[in-house]
Amino acid sequence: MKYNNDFLKKKISFINNISIFFLILAGGFCKGQSLTVGGSNWTVSIPSITEAGSNYAGSYESAANQILLAASVPLLLGSAKVSVHYIANPTWNSSLGLNIKRTGNGTTVCLLCTITGGITYQALTITDVELFRIAAVLALASYSNIPIQLQLTGVSVTVPAAAYGSRVVFTIGSL
Repeated sequence: MKYNNDFLKKKISFINNISIFFLILAGGFCKGQSLTVGGSNWTVSIPSITEAGSNYAGSYESAANQILLAASVPLLLGSAKVSVHYIANPTWNSSLGLNIKRTGNGTTVCLLCTITGGITYQALTITDVELFRIAAVLALASYSNIPIQLQLTGVSVTVPAAAYGSRVVFTIGSL
């Protein structure tokens, strides 16, 4: 039996061209999620104690938009979660607590996309905790200026006087 090599070559070439087209098309939609962190450092202003028997307020809050996040989730991923943890920088006292919450949705042009969770304070730890989720529905979910607020707790005269610092680390990942 004799095969027509020209027909077979054209068929393979056509299949290769279609495959390349779909790879290019899919590549345009398969960009990974991204997260950008903005805002400024928060330095807590703790008033001096001037009277015997007094104590500090105990907890202090940053501005409601101390940290501003921008996040993108492609349609093909469907949804993503934003997680957060802290790193002592350079020292931290275990009596102090650092809490975090999302105070708004930020801005988006995606009508069917949603951002959920993270609207009440939750404790930051040295391991990741989920802060909120973003769902992409029929479009790229792109949010900017998502406001984040911090809270410092446990401030007391029993905590040794020192300069304590920490760094807050955000990550975005697929569900």
